[in-house]
Amino acid sequence: MTRPTPVMPGVTAPDYDLSQPLDLDYVGAFADVAPDERAHQLAVRAFVQAEVLPVIDGYWERAEVPFDLVKKLAEQDFLRDGVDVPGRPKISFMAEGLASMEMSRGDGSVATICGVQGGLALRSIVMHGSPEQVERYAGPMARGEILGAFALTEPTHGSDSVSLETTARKETRDGVEGYVIDGEKKWIGFGSCGDITVVWARLVGEDGDNQVHGFVVPQDAPGYTGTTIEGKLSLRAIWQAHIALDDVFVPADAALPGATSFKATAAVLFATRLAVAWSAVGHAVACYEAAVAYAKQRIQFGKPLAAKQMVQERLTHMLSLVTQMQLLVAQTTRLADAGQLSGEQASLAKYTTTRQAREVASIARDMLGGNGILLGNRVARHFADIEALHTYEGTESMQALIVGRDITGVSAFA
Repeated sequence: MTRPTPVMPGVTAPDYDLSQPLDLDYVGAFADVAPDERAHQLAVRAFVQAEVLPVIDGYWERAEVPFDLVKKLAEQDFLRDGVDVPGRPKISFMAEGLASMEMSRGDGSVATICGVQGGLALRSIVMHGSPEQVERYAGPMARGEILGAFALTEPTHGSDSVSLETTARKETRDGVEGYVIDGEKKWIGFGSCGDITVVWARLVGEDGDNQVHGFVVPQDAPGYTGTTIEGKLSLRAIWQAHIALDDVFVPADAALPGATSFKATAAVLFATRLAVAWSAVGHAVACYEAAVAYAKQRIQFGKPLAAKQMVQERLTHMLSLVTQMQLLVAQTTRLADAGQLSGEQASLAKYTTTRQAREVASIARDMLGGNGILLGNRVARHFADIEALHTYEGTESMQALIVGRDITGVSAFA
């Protein structure tokens, strides 16, 4: 029996013209952004159009990390995800949010690469590291010379920090004072293909305080094993790992001096939660603009889909959802830039935008009919990637309980 030659996955042209992205801001939610913030947004948009969209389908389908794009992101100073790095220009929360939106409008995996490298790993070191650690890691990480991971989630624990099982204990080996780390982590971006991992572990033993501490662990340390998780249907162009830490020894200067309780971990997550909300907006915008383009160009029964009343109602509903999302992230980001954003407000933004992005993606997928499941038409990739966004950085349920505690004054989870 002669079998057909497999088709090599690659780039396929969409069934409609998407060469001109929509500059979508229907009610002027971003009308008052500063010129430098707008310039940063447009620079990211241009990068997405020129560098990401022409190649990302192939990487996504093959489940490969686009390491060449990582280098280009670093060259454009996009890899640090808005984190302040000595010698680099400061970036406002608004500029960081607009960049997250544009990057996710292109692809969720690429946006997550920036979020893991800059928003989580680099931010942990800059926020909680010693001056020596910041000097050692910040510049090389911003330049993409060192790739970092952020290891908090465990196989049996996500947001439940109270039950975190990975441990660190003080020990001296061969005359070197340090820590021995044991445990497992799961869903760790770059945890199997990076250089360092910021590991969050509970300090135990005679000298321990039973609090969660942060440690910079080289991925080539003896006892560190990062196994890439396969079979994902979402964020396929970034590798997440299941990490095993078996008697991993790190010297004392691997500990982040400012990370001595879960409050330090929460501070990092608080800073990234709003960026996740912006990413949800970017995915929704991508789905909306694909639906608009398809409706205008697809001819059915002698007329474009856009001439149908049902289609116009759906497009209006999608625009309504996207506009609500934009207004919410714009206002919460203004609060963040003013130093007034609360954790509960950030949780509400993440809770709302990921829910609504899922709805927008579902409508767009349906509007494209059978073409909606083709990777080349973009909607399917965003449809799948939103599912991961909906879960990470705190699930919908966890965000609801955080806001619910603020509403009622009663905690339903701890």
